[in-house]
Amino acid sequence: MNDPASWASSERVRTSMVGNRGRDTKPELALRRELHARGFRYFVNRRPIANVRRTADIVFPRARLAVFVDGCFWHGCPEHHTVAKTHAQYWAEKVQANRLRDADTNRLLGDAGWNVLRIWEHVPPVEAADLVGNRLAEILP
Repeated sequence: MNDPASWASSERVRTSMVGNRGRDTKPELALRRELHARGFRYFVNRRPIANVRRTADIVFPRARLAVFVDGCFWHGCPEHHTVAKTHAQYWAEKVQANRLRDADTNRLLGDAGWNVLRIWEHVPPVEAADLVGNRLAEILP
Protein backbone atom coordinates (compact mmCIF):
# COMPACT_ATOMS: atom_id res chain seq x y z
CA MET A 1 0.00 0.00 0.00
CA ASN A 2 1.13 3.50 -0.74
CA ASP A 3 -0.12 5.10 2.45
CA PRO A 4 0.96 3.22 5.60
CA ALA A 5 -1.46 5.33 7.69
CA SER A 6 -4.46 4.33 5.55
CA TRP A 7 -7.47 2.79 7.25
CA ALA A 8 -7.93 0.30 4.41
CA SER A 9 -6.79 -3.30 4.69
CA SER A 10 -5.31 -3.24 1.18
CA GLU A 11 -4.74 -0.89 -1.74
CA ARG A 12 -7.59 -2.57 -3.62
CA VAL A 13 -9.97 -2.00 -0.73
CA ARG A 14 -8.83 1.61 -0.41
CA THR A 15 -9.42 2.25 -4.12
CA SER A 16 -12.88 0.72 -3.88
CA MET A 17 -13.80 2.72 -0.78
CA VAL A 18 -12.53 6.02 -2.19
CA GLY A 19 -14.71 5.38 -5.24
CA ASN A 20 -17.90 5.14 -3.18
CA ARG A 21 -20.09 8.16 -3.74
CA GLY A 22 -21.90 10.02 -1.00
CA ARG A 23 -24.47 11.41 -3.41
CA ASP A 24 -25.63 10.95 -6.99
CA THR A 25 -25.36 7.17 -6.78
CA LYS A 26 -26.81 5.10 -9.63
CA PRO A 27 -29.96 4.17 -7.66
CA GLU A 28 -30.51 7.82 -6.70
CA LEU A 29 -30.05 9.03 -10.27
CA ALA A 30 -32.39 6.36 -11.63
CA LEU A 31 -35.08 7.31 -9.10
CA ARG A 32 -34.66 11.01 -9.82
CA ARG A 33 -34.94 10.42 -13.58
CA GLU A 34 -38.14 8.44 -13.07
CA LEU A 35 -39.64 11.05 -10.74
CA HIS A 36 -38.73 13.88 -13.13
CA ALA A 37 -40.26 11.99 -16.07
CA ARG A 38 -43.49 11.78 -14.07
CA GLY A 39 -43.49 15.54 -13.58
CA PHE A 40 -42.32 15.68 -9.98
CA ARG A 41 -40.01 18.51 -8.97
CA TYR A 42 -37.81 18.30 -5.90
CA PHE A 43 -34.55 19.35 -4.28
CA VAL A 44 -31.50 17.09 -4.24
CA ASN A 45 -29.05 16.44 -1.41
CA ARG A 46 -30.64 18.93 0.95
CA ARG A 47 -31.11 19.25 4.68
CA PRO A 48 -34.83 19.14 5.45
CA ILE A 49 -34.15 21.05 8.68
CA ALA A 50 -31.44 23.66 8.22
CA ASN A 51 -29.93 23.40 11.70
CA VAL A 52 -29.94 19.57 11.81
CA ARG A 53 -26.92 18.02 10.11
CA ARG A 54 -28.81 15.35 8.19
CA THR A 55 -29.07 15.44 4.40
CA ALA A 56 -31.86 13.73 2.48
CA ASP A 57 -31.30 12.45 -1.05
CA ILE A 58 -34.56 13.94 -2.37
CA VAL A 59 -36.66 16.59 -0.63
CA PHE A 60 -40.18 17.77 -1.34
CA PRO A 61 -40.43 20.86 0.91
CA ARG A 62 -44.11 21.66 0.35
CA ALA A 63 -45.10 18.11 1.26
CA ARG A 64 -42.43 17.97 3.97
CA LEU A 65 -41.25 14.66 2.55
CA ALA A 66 -37.62 13.56 2.85
CA VAL A 67 -36.59 10.58 0.73
CA PHE A 68 -33.47 8.56 1.50
CA VAL A 69 -32.09 5.94 -0.89
CA ASP A 70 -30.23 3.59 1.44
CA GLY A 71 -27.41 1.35 0.26
CA CYS A 72 -27.83 -2.31 1.11
CA PHE A 73 -24.32 -2.72 2.54
CA TRP A 74 -24.03 0.61 4.35
CA HIS A 75 -27.45 0.54 5.99
CA GLY A 76 -27.76 -3.21 6.61
CA CYS A 77 -30.49 -4.31 4.22
CA PRO A 78 -32.11 -7.43 5.72
CA GLU A 79 -32.29 -8.93 2.23
CA HIS A 80 -28.89 -8.11 0.70
CA HIS A 81 -26.45 -7.03 3.41
CA THR A 82 -23.29 -9.11 3.41
CA VAL A 83 -20.81 -9.48 6.24
CA ALA A 84 -17.38 -8.07 5.48
CA LYS A 85 -14.63 -10.66 5.22
CA THR A 86 -11.91 -8.32 6.48
CA HIS A 87 -12.29 -6.25 9.64
CA ALA A 88 -15.75 -7.75 10.19
CA GLN A 89 -16.19 -6.22 13.64
CA TYR A 90 -15.32 -2.72 12.41
CA TRP A 91 -17.84 -2.94 9.57
CA ALA A 92 -20.54 -4.49 11.76
CA GLU A 93 -20.14 -1.57 14.19
CA LYS A 94 -20.17 0.91 11.29
CA VAL A 95 -23.41 -0.51 9.86
CA GLN A 96 -24.99 -0.60 13.34
CA ALA A 97 -24.03 3.06 13.86
CA ASN A 98 -25.59 3.90 10.48
CA ARG A 99 -28.80 2.13 11.47
CA LEU A 100 -28.93 4.02 14.76
CA ARG A 101 -28.29 7.32 12.97
CA ASP A 102 -31.05 6.49 10.45
CA ALA A 103 -33.50 5.83 13.28
CA ASP A 104 -32.46 9.07 14.98
CA THR A 105 -32.89 10.96 11.70
CA ASN A 106 -36.37 9.49 11.26
CA ARG A 107 -37.25 10.58 14.81
CA LEU A 108 -35.80 14.09 14.45
CA LEU A 109 -37.58 14.72 11.16
CA GLY A 110 -40.82 13.19 12.40
CA ASP A 111 -40.75 15.36 15.52
CA ALA A 112 -40.34 18.40 13.25
CA GLY A 113 -43.38 17.44 11.18
CA TRP A 114 -41.58 15.82 8.28
CA ASN A 115 -42.49 12.56 6.56
CA VAL A 116 -39.58 10.21 5.94
CA LEU A 117 -39.44 7.61 3.20
CA ARG A 118 -36.52 5.19 3.09
CA ILE A 119 -36.04 3.16 -0.06
CA TRP A 120 -33.44 0.39 -0.44
CA GLU A 121 -31.08 0.78 -3.37
CA HIS A 122 -32.22 -2.56 -4.82
CA VAL A 123 -35.81 -1.38 -5.34
CA PRO A 124 -36.39 -0.87 -9.08
CA PRO A 125 -36.69 2.83 -10.03
CA VAL A 126 -40.29 2.50 -11.28
CA GLU A 127 -41.35 0.84 -8.03
CA ALA A 128 -39.43 3.40 -5.97
CA ALA A 129 -41.09 6.26 -7.87
CA ASP A 130 -44.47 4.62 -7.21
CA LEU A 131 -43.66 4.62 -3.47
CA VAL A 132 -42.76 8.32 -3.60
CA GLY A 133 -45.83 9.20 -5.67
CA ASN A 134 -48.14 7.28 -3.34
CA ARG A 135 -46.66 8.95 -0.27
CA LEU A 136 -47.03 12.39 -1.87
CA ALA A 137 -50.65 11.59 -2.74
CA GLU A 138 -51.28 10.69 0.93
CA ILE A 139 -49.69 13.92 2.16
CA LEU A 140 -50.91 16.49 -0.35
CA PRO A 141 -54.63 17.06 -0.97
